[in-house]
Amino acid sequence: MELNDRQLLHAGATLKEALEKLNSAGQHLTLFVVDDRRRLLGSLTDGDIRRGLLAGHDLSSAVTRVMNGRPRSLREDEEAVDLLRDLRAAGIKLMPIVDADDVVLRVADLEGVQSILPVDALIMAGGRGERLRPYTDHTPKPLIPVGGKPIIEHTLDLLKRFGIEHVAVSVNYLRERIMDHLGDGATAGLRITYVHEDAPLGTAGALKLLPAGHHATVMMMNSDLLTDVALDRMYKRFREADADLAVATTDHHVRLPYAVMDLDGDRVLAFREKPSIAYPCNAGIYMMKRTVIDRVPAGRPYNATDLIQDLLDRGGKVIAFPIGGYWLDIGRPDDLRLARQHYEGPEQPAQ
Repeated sequence: MELNDRQLLHAGATLKEALEKLNSAGQHLTLFVVDDRRRLLGSLTDGDIRRGLLAGHDLSSAVTRVMNGRPRSLREDEEAVDLLRDLRAAGIKLMPIVDADDVVLRVADLEGVQSILPVDALIMAGGRGERLRPYTDHTPKPLIPVGGKPIIEHTLDLLKRFGIEHVAVSVNYLRERIMDHLGDGATAGLRITYVHEDAPLGTAGALKLLPAGHHATVMMMNSDLLTDVALDRMYKRFREADADLAVATTDHHVRLPYAVMDLDGDRVLAFREKPSIAYPCNAGIYMMKRTVIDRVPAGRPYNATDLIQDLLDRGGKVIAFPIGGYWLDIGRPDDLRLARQHYEGPEQPAQ
């Protein structure tokens, strides 16, 4: 999602220099004009230049004479859950992300991005994957391929789709393999750092190791999930409810082997033959206020269920967000086969 300085143009440039830079910018035919401190001053397209030339300017004129002096921008901590839909409808494909002083931090490419959420992410990728042996004997579970790429890359694609760029990955088992594969995330348009669990810390203990973040909301997610969860809607519900923590849920259906009767005393009111009952279950995806991390103890195993219970015991607000779409926890070989069938189709018999 992040573009490099090819999209930035110094305010001292001429129209000729702007045309040359636009010519090298590929499909992104917009430049953002900045000063020496990278503060945003305006935007410039080839249409702006043509209009300037028709108005009497020449190729030696300064870009500040013809630029749009009121460009659209987005502050780094600003919510953009619904904004991007409106921007795309208006034909806007690039958005400068600025700090409180209007300094351009990056330029976001809105193609393929549903939202830009002010959220820091933690992916839990340190587990041994015992239930997936022998697949995990020499390969960490997050790097097992599904649909032509490792499981964890599906998760990173999900985060990118919703504009989440600051990602910490908790590692332990075969950590070097994961770190070598993902690197710093630059090639994927992400900023990846690593949290080292020298001993297993449970499903939430690594939260305590997170460094100071960029945003007030933290999302935590298991690395062995495949899902199309709408993180923008989850974030919006989390914020509207002013919740301390939101947990994504997926329905688990239990089919009863007998007919069930609805009774009023001994009178039968209704009769249901072998009904299926849906129970909302924890899907391993959480959004929380960063202050919630203060509740996590340091240096010992601690689970997400412990954190939820602690919040409930203290009168905190915990809400559920039903995923409603695709979700699969790849915990066992059968789950891995299902995941591969979902992305690749049924396995073909050996020839």
